[in-house]
Amino acid sequence: MVLNKDGGLMLKKLGIDKTELCIILLTLTLITFPFIGAPKSVLLYLFLFFVYMTLSMAWNLVAGYAGLVSLCPPAFFGLAGYSLAIFTLLKFSVCVAIGVGILVAILFALIISIPIFRLMGIYFSISTLVIPEALRIAFFLWRPIKGTFHGGGAGYMIPVTEKLKMETIYLFSLFVAAFSIYILKKIKNSKFGFGLAAIRDNQRTATSCGINVYKLKLQSFIISAILIALAGSVFYIYQGFIEPSSAFNIKWTMIAMLSTVIGGMGTLFGPVMGSAFVTFLHFLLARYGNLSLLIQGVILVAIMLLLPRGIMGFLLGKSNKVY
Repeated sequence: MVLNKDGGLMLKKLGIDKTELCIILLTLTLITFPFIGAPKSVLLYLFLFFVYMTLSMAWNLVAGYAGLVSLCPPAFFGLAGYSLAIFTLLKFSVCVAIGVGILVAILFALIISIPIFRLMGIYFSISTLVIPEALRIAFFLWRPIKGTFHGGGAGYMIPVTEKLKMETIYLFSLFVAAFSIYILKKIKNSKFGFGLAAIRDNQRTATSCGINVYKLKLQSFIISAILIALAGSVFYIYQGFIEPSSAFNIKWTMIAMLSTVIGGMGTLFGPVMGSAFVTFLHFLLARYGNLSLLIQGVILVAIMLLLPRGIMGFLLGKSNKVY
């Protein structure tokens, strides 16, 4: 996009840079899709793309920005989904249920951060891997509310799905995705973002420079949990049903990792490109069922070997730290 001098000055006065302007214009364009009669299939593709992109942005914040390879996105995703199901079944509004899901995610992030932040590297990753599995078993055994259960374990139908049209759910997912990009854009070019980059590069050096490592790691972990909770809420509004095996499934971690690694870790738009690729794979590999995860894993390994810095890193070279 080319702006003249007056246009550039106007953007500067409004506190908007060219990247943010592009995001705003693209978001406004995508908002029009339900109103111009876009096919339901197109809205579904874009809906999944927005959910995957939000997941990837959240994982990129902790793994790409702060160097914390967390494997527990399914925990926040599933907790948000169960909060939505339980509170809508208890006749609370959708907004209240989503808000509760976010609060639950924040509280859970605070609780698990106490033991796992004492670990580093591979030990940190392993400790986060067992958390979703523990929650899956817990929700198989625990019955949060009385009533009829559906499927295996504590499966619940989410009544709100019947009241919302696909167009409304699409717009909500678009808002969540745009919000995730905006948040990471602000973080990347802030003092907070530079602090996370210092921790990623060398935690001991960051500590010796006076950076409060625990505080920054915790803040990034909580922000990531909020974004994942939003993604989980919007997904289960569409899904209309939740049960432990799918809610706390490792596939959510795989989606986030695959999208981020393919696009480029530590970049702003890498997860966007990666999520588009993963969404395409989702529909392409749907016929293979459980084998799709294996195929995606092979693709992930291949990308890491051939393009270790991802698509954005390959295209932009050294400048990938900016984008």
